[in-house]
Order: sequence, then C-alpha cells, then structure tokens
Amino acid sequence: MKKIRCAIYTRKSSEDGLEQAFNSLHAQREACAAYIASQKHEGWMALPDHYDDGGLSGGSLERPALQQLLEDMQQGRIDQIVVYKIDRLTRSLADFAKIVDVLEAAGASFVSVTQCFNTATSMGRLTLNMLLSFAQFEREVTAERIRDKIAASKRKGLWMGGRCLWATKPTGGRW
Repeated sequence: MKKIRCAIYTRKSSEDGLEQAFNSLHAQREACAAYIASQKHEGWMALPDHYDDGGLSGGSLERPALQQLLEDMQQGRIDQIVVYKIDRLTRSLADFAKIVDVLEAAGASFVSVTQCFNTATSMGRLTLNMLLSFAQFEREVTAERIRDKIAASKRKGLWMGGRCLWATKPTGGRW
C-alpha cells in the first residue's frame, strides 16, 4: 500500500492565547492528527514537521510556515495537506487557486478534517471552489456595508475616527 505523507498546517489570526500551554494551534493539530490516524488503513501517515502560523491572518499567503509547507510540497516531501478548517489555509479565492496550482503540480491534495473536502476528488474541488466563492462574496459585501455606513455617518457630520481638528491644542496657548 502506498504511503500518503500528510503535513498538518495550523493557523490562528491573533496572538491572544498563544502563550497558553494548550492553545488553538494545539487543538487544531490534535484534531488533524486524529483524522490522519483514522485514515491509517488508507496509508495515511502524519509527518513530524510542524507548520504553524500563530498570530497571522489568512488574508495573505505571506506566512512563514505556509511558505515552508508549499516549498516542502514542491520538493516532493508531502502528499497531502491536512487542516482543521479551510479558512486556516486561506480566506481568499485567488490565493486558494494559487495553492491548488501548487498542489496539482506536486501531485498532492488538500483535506479539511471538519468539513468534507478532499481536493483529490473532482467533487471535492467543485464544492470547495463554490464555498470559497461564497466566502469571498461575503467578505466583499461586508466591506461594502462598512464603507457605506462610514460614508453615511460622515454625511451626517459624525466623527468616524482619525485626528479631530477642533480638539487640537492651539500653539503657544492654553485651553
């Protein structure tokens, strides 16, 4: 039976709680390791390397552990990336497309243990792309809603952050 070398990737956006003895990265790793163990009969084996990006956003691919993971995959050391949830890998459809290109070139695949996605299958790739499209749509709609709220507040003369000029202390004078 062919061995499938699985690399676990974990990410947490904020640094809050990373100093704890058991944090979100540990919980994600534990869930992924358990899933890999459940697939042992399929030849899956967890690689010992840790690919953990603590305190880094999923909005960019510029993350040290992710870059190392992709490099190791391109070098043929990894057959499958295992994550707790899709958004741990990326929150961008464009970035996901780049990752899928790297996966395909390396003959590797991607699995989310809490969501039924396995890019080794055509149905898994289709479902994943549909969900990522909706996630990107949701982010864009949220950003538009926030911009509209700020613009409406400004039209009403409400302060929306930044330096308030009327509260600046006069030079050389007193309040």
